[in-house]
Amino acid sequence: MDDLRAAFGYRIRELRERAGLTQEGLAERADLDVTYVSGIERGRRNPGLNILGRLAKALRVSLPTLLTDLREAPRRSIRRGRPRKRVVSSK
Repeated sequence: MDDLRAAFGYRIRELRERAGLTQEGLAERADLDVTYVSGIERGRRNPGLNILGRLAKALRVSLPTLLTDLREAPRRSIRRGRPRKRVVSSK
């Protein structure tokens, strides 16, 4: 697995959605900032053991369940705004 953080983030998102929680709801339950939860789900954060325990408790799953079945997140095409129009000078 190339990026374990991304796979873990995908797992957290799966479990959060199964629990019917928003990122805000999970953050509140785990006593974390919503930007931190977002960072975990995007594979940008590397949470420590204490945070893993809080996430497991907030998601109402065991710690081993939180870490099982880690797989690569499906590739998503990220569209960042509208494509720029090419401006051609008419001189």
